[in-house]
Amino acid sequence: MNGYPPLAERMRPTKIDQYIGQKHLVGEKAVLRRMLESGNLSSIILWGPPGVGKTTLAKIIASQMNRPFHVLSAINSGVKDVREIIEKAKNSRFFNSAAPILFIDEIHRFSKSQQDSLLGAVEQGVVTLIGATTENPSFEVITPLLSRCQVYVLKSLEEQDMLDLLHRVFAEDVLLQKRQLKLTNKEALLRFAGGDARKLLNIIELVANGEEGDMVEFTNDKVTEYLQKNPAQYDKDGEMHYDIISAFIKSIRGSDPDAAVYWLARMVEGGEDPKFIARRLIISASEDIGLANPNALLLATQCFQAIQMVGWPESRIILSETTIYLATSPKSNSAYMAINQAQEVVRQTGNLPVPLHLRNAPTKLMKQMGYGENYKYSHDYPNNFVAQQFLPDELKTNRLYTPQNNPQEQKTAQLMKELWKNQYGK
Repeated sequence: MNGYPPLAERMRPTKIDQYIGQKHLVGEKAVLRRMLESGNLSSIILWGPPGVGKTTLAKIIASQMNRPFHVLSAINSGVKDVREIIEKAKNSRFFNSAAPILFIDEIHRFSKSQQDSLLGAVEQGVVTLIGATTENPSFEVITPLLSRCQVYVLKSLEEQDMLDLLHRVFAEDVLLQKRQLKLTNKEALLRFAGGDARKLLNIIELVANGEEGDMVEFTNDKVTEYLQKNPAQYDKDGEMHYDIISAFIKSIRGSDPDAAVYWLARMVEGGEDPKFIARRLIISASEDIGLANPNALLLATQCFQAIQMVGWPESRIILSETTIYLATSPKSNSAYMAINQAQEVVRQTGNLPVPLHLRNAPTKLMKQMGYGENYKYSHDYPNNFVAQQFLPDELKTNRLYTPQNNPQEQKTAQLMKELWKNQYGK
């Protein structure tokens, strides 16, 4: 198959109707399809796992809108490259013509200064930005740039999407059409691809290249055998990335320090971004340990700060210390449950009025209307506490926070019961 591009490149769609998956974005009357049909494109960030078509979608948008398309990779581009592209876009743009598209792959890897250099051009409409990222842009993209972009989430391909792609490959690929293809089993193909179109195409090509003669039969055993001969290590951009971080967090939640530090080692050896691991530790500290050990969140936050100061590989020790501390801490999800319950109450009851005595009264009219009247200042009373109503009238008997059965929260429960009598700690 020498002389031909890889299968993934040969099968890259060039029109929106050939694009597989992401119906919530490109399906009939979906937001990105409407943009294409209207010809009005705002700057966007495409956020999703690898192999779901972020780059392909950007190319299709540029092609179908007939706009100049400039590409930068955050891995090997600097501020100078950004400025050169912006200057080129300014000089090549005709009066009233649509802005060129600047596509930045892995935009989460751009430094603050690189992202700052984009701001003016995006704000003035010199370029329309399309960024692609596998990381949560709210963590990695600076706020001023993020506020100028719409963020669209791409999902891992569903089984039917993968099967559609598989059948399209068998029917349309210029090289595979020359051979006899037989799909005896599909389970291993789909399992190892894990919703990643690029992985699926790579596996198909791996098996096809390894088979001699015209006949290529895809079976579960054969796919597994070929992949075992070409073992993929931890893929920080693929399905295993999500599986291992899931096992890591669940081991911490399950109070198993051995398992937690093992999964940490898997990520460290695989080259995972230490900031990604540290962010997950912060989430675990508040979601799974919570008020059973409030120091866990402090340590996890300090861990995130420390790894930015120390760097790699020494940061692995800081991550290990924090991981073991969280895994061996008592567990409580009471804060997580409380905010979930409170949000549900808000969704059901809407914007209930703030009780008058809790409102500020900066003007004479507000005072005359009763704002702030009968409010009791807690510090004027013994033990800095006085019972009064803080919830809206309709919710005054609702309980949202329930202390759980651990030493720290039982102390809290006892204090709440002493202050509020039977209102808390029932």
